[in-house]
Amino acid sequence: MDRETARDALPAQLTLFDEPNAPDFEPASARRLARLAGRIVEYRFVRSRRCTIGISVDARGLEVAAPCTAPWCDIEAFLHEKARWIVARLDEWAGVPPPCAIHGVSGEIIPFFGKPATLEVFSGREGVDRDGVRVLVSLLEPQRRTQVLALLVDWLKTQALAALAPRATHYAGLLGRAAPRVKLSRARSQWGVCTESGLIRLNWRLVHLEPALSDYVVAHEIAHLIELNHSKHFWNLVATLYPHWQDARARLEYAGASLPLIRGVT
Repeated sequence: MDRETARDALPAQLTLFDEPNAPDFEPASARRLARLAGRIVEYRFVRSRRCTIGISVDARGLEVAAPCTAPWCDIEAFLHEKARWIVARLDEWAGVPPPCAIHGVSGEIIPFFGKPATLEVFSGREGVDRDGVRVLVSLLEPQRRTQVLALLVDWLKTQALAALAPRATHYAGLLGRAAPRVKLSRARSQWGVCTESGLIRLNWRLVHLEPALSDYVVAHEIAHLIELNHSKHFWNLVATLYPHWQDARARLEYAGASLPLIRGVT
């Protein structure tokens, strides 16, 4: 399941006013302007071998993708038809807080399963522990931030696997399946993957999100044990495991954009 917004392939329709007589082929990624719903909107435009015109809105703004042969009148019409949706989505994204950077110093706030935890770094025997709303990192040289972050991330990964593996067992059981093998992933664009062999890989950064959202990711991947696709039957399975999956998927998109940036650690 990809952390990025899926593009809509809707049969529809924009009035580009910056270059009305644009050629049929454009640079790989060009920035343009359009007047949509009474607002001037900047967007990224790409042409490719895709078959349909598509739009996506995420933390980076609006992107429009079109087939190499699509005429500008069709692209304009497509965007005008979806103008209200585009502007509404841009407004929603404008309210999403940007990710904060974690440098490995005391006082920084780290989301831990949806709740804020305060990082405290001090001198002592190397290790990481949690004390209520505090995450305590100790090492002989606490000024070595790279080592602080490495310890912290290793601990977060351990916590993630300990929490997520039992949830995978739970959802697999609901489908009459044995507990799957679960490993962590550090993918930048996917929350989870189910392989043909039945291995479930879950992004360790799920440790930052509230359990309701990580549960949706787990349920999604478990459904792939039966349907290794995104067919109607697959989504029916997801709905059986996680009835409110649509709401969770929408919230996951915004939550993922606000994940903390841990410097120097992948």
